Amino acid sequence: MLLIKNAHILTMEDAEYENGYIITNGDKIHSLGAMGDLTDVESSFTDVYDAKGAYALPGFVDAHCHIGLWAEGAGSEGADGNESSDPVTPQLRAIDAIDPFDLAFSEALMAGVTTAVSGPGSANVIGGQFAALKTGGRWIDEMIFRAPVAMKAALGENPKKTHGPQGRSPKTRMATAAILRETLFRAKEYVRKQDAYLAGEEKSRPEPDFKMEPMADVIRRKLPLEVHAHRADDICTAIRIAEEFDLRLILVHCTEGHLIAPLLIEKQLPLMLGPAMDCRTKPELKNKSYEVYCAMEEAGIPFAIISDHNVMPMSELYLLASLIHKNGVSRDAALRGITINAAKSIGIDDRVGSLAPGKDADIVIQSGELLTIGASVDAVFLNGKQVK
Repeated sequence: MLLIKNAHILTMEDAEYENGYIITNGDKIHSLGAMGDLTDVESSFTDVYDAKGAYALPGFVDAHCHIGLWAEGAGSEGADGNESSDPVTPQLRAIDAIDPFDLAFSEALMAGVTTAVSGPGSANVIGGQFAALKTGGRWIDEMIFRAPVAMKAALGENPKKTHGPQGRSPKTRMATAAILRETLFRAKEYVRKQDAYLAGEEKSRPEPDFKMEPMADVIRRKLPLEVHAHRADDICTAIRIAEEFDLRLILVHCTEGHLIAPLLIEKQLPLMLGPAMDCRTKPELKNKSYEVYCAMEEAGIPFAIISDHNVMPMSELYLLASLIHKNGVSRDAALRGITINAAKSIGIDDRVGSLAPGKDADIVIQSGELLTIGASVDAVFLNGKQVK
């Protein structure tokens, strides 16, 4: 068992301990509390880490990225995030392309990012399956802790710019929405036939369909549909289609969300905002600003802060949160955006995102003032083991 003592613990739940302890047992948190309440003798622990008053935070969570799918320094050989030969590829799994030896993983881990949710890019209307994984491990299967965790879809510029010039649909936003709707319609019918067969209402089992099998989980609400959308009209289209098919919707980027704040207040959908620091590199980013973060906090809507790695390095996720705080968002909302709210947005908060008994022992020890460039990561614990 490991004891971390004399830490200023921010659990990212209800409790904060200015001078506290954390006990881990294997890869889980066993208990935590105020130092004055610690009754165990130090000699009873296998390892003891003295935080000396530094902060103890949950390992940071990047809820949306493409780490390992565009490997660092590998050029086209390492570009495996977009299968642009077909606009509809729900059968693709990120775990079959992520390079776990990508240097970006170790850099992110040393910066305190212990969980990454990585998946296909936004070239396709439906791109494939995201996975939640730890940023440390000997091979990809050891790093994964939930896969699939979401199905990726994309609206806006990217699908039409990828496929239109190749002489196939979509060339317009209308076609992108129609392709998404048609695929969901087919998946709904596939599910109906499966259910009818299992209920004994049809004698013949429906023919297996490699694309429709993963989409069936989207229709059954087992898997959320994570939609890339920057412009306000694209966000509205995503909501419209999700409600038509009664889907679990996650909005990613949501760059112009502040323009339709009343709608987002009404819908209360999971939001993954960002990345905050990149330039306005294409037309649909023309209204990009920190205002969306401030507007969502003012509206009381929790949000995740994402790196969208490789757009921004995942190792700078904490810096992104710091910049968002500098530009008007509260310290609490910024920290929650890379911890508990990030985990909740993708449905992995039962494992990560806060410090609580039974959760994964992913812990960051940080000294210096929170959300400043001067702050430093002193130690990182992943699954209960000190890796820095």
